[in-house]
Amino acid sequence: MNLLGLEPTALSAYFAGRGDKPFRARQVSRWIHQRFVDHVGAMTDLGKALRESLARDAAIQGPAVIRDTTAADGTRKWLLDAGNGNAVEAVYIPEDDRGTLCVSSQAGCALDCAFCATGKQGFNRNLTTAEIVGQLWHANRALLADEQGRPPITNVVMMGMGEPLANFDHVVPALRLMLDDNAYGLSRRRVTLSTSGLVPWIDRLREECPVALAVSLHAPNDALRDRLVPINRKHPLAELMAACLRYLPAAPRDFVTFEYVMLDGVNDSASHAAELVSLVRHVPCKMNLIPFNPFPGTQFRTSPRARILDFQRRLADAGLVATVRKTRGDDIAAACGQLAGQIKDRTTRRLATRIVPVAAPR
Repeated sequence: MNLLGLEPTALSAYFAGRGDKPFRARQVSRWIHQRFVDHVGAMTDLGKALRESLARDAAIQGPAVIRDTTAADGTRKWLLDAGNGNAVEAVYIPEDDRGTLCVSSQAGCALDCAFCATGKQGFNRNLTTAEIVGQLWHANRALLADEQGRPPITNVVMMGMGEPLANFDHVVPALRLMLDDNAYGLSRRRVTLSTSGLVPWIDRLREECPVALAVSLHAPNDALRDRLVPINRKHPLAELMAACLRYLPAAPRDFVTFEYVMLDGVNDSASHAAELVSLVRHVPCKMNLIPFNPFPGTQFRTSPRARILDFQRRLADAGLVATVRKTRGDDIAAACGQLAGQIKDRTTRRLATRIVPVAAPR
């Protein structure tokens, strides 16, 4: 049993099944997720007999690191082993007032968005809860050990490799660990999940674990979004906007963030800006404009800086909050849209339409 991947209720059930007192689960959780120990023997407030029995029955198994790279701007990227020649990436973005970790949820991605390096790698499998929360566990351990004394993670964004809502049953337990006071204790406002628009799963997230929501929009009309974000063919923009409105009453913030990658000559004209204003006018939102980050083999180019700023101005003039995301870590391919990892075994790519959920299971 890998204790790293047990959410609070599952960890309590595990100790109850062993006949241990309920408070043991809270003790062990704090050792793992707040002190970041990697073996039971370090848990000194557990009795010797309990430590010995736990050591026989369970482990704390974090991710194996293949490569650890730091960019000129301090952005740090870990390539983590996902088995069978596959690997995923997690990215730490340091800022003056916070430290943000970008976490992956799948080895590859089945959604095949046209402008994303991850989608072009293909899809292998969903990550387990232990593999998802293990990225946060490892990053905190590494940063606390950093000789520069960087603080541990204060914010998490589920914006790494994969579509988080397509791995709902492993992602939500990981989110619960991030939020739990006996684990990472992050507020819901400091944990953001980004989705390409799996409408039934947005509704389920609202019911089970509402965190801050970001939506990868990238186009102001269905015809263009069908081409850039293929899941739009199953859940078009009218359905997506309605889901965002349903989500907001349960959300920790009173707005949805719409992410919009700026593609030269594709979605960056004045008419696109006008369409975008009309599309989101009735959805409380913040627009996050993202300069496209090129990757090998892509057909797209980054919109000129002047056009991005003009696009931002048009949105602002219409009363929308619009920001331009600062590019971080592009010199180590750690910027938004550049995460590709190593997806060697792509045998499940042909099953993509079966893997992506298209109807809520309950």
